Amino acid sequence: MKVKELLEFIAKALVDHPDDVHVNQQEDEHSIKLELRVAAADMGKVIGKQGRIAKAIRTVVKAAAAAEKKRVFVEIVD
Repeated sequence: MKVKELLEFIAKALVDHPDDVHVNQQEDEHSIKLELRVAAADMGKVIGKQGRIAKAIRTVVKAAAAAEKKRVFVEIVD
């Protein structure tokens, strides 16, 4: 599973409005930048208390990208 699909899968499982989950990917030789967009009402569910869920999402996605030997940056945007 690619990191973009993994992030999309995790986010859709967390939110109440899975149709509003969108992931944009920008990639170069050494890194992958993923922008996660969710409905405004679901931002709290994706970020979690003190950012714990967001940190866990980033950790899982980075671990999955280790096989591709690239750094991954996950940004949660409005």
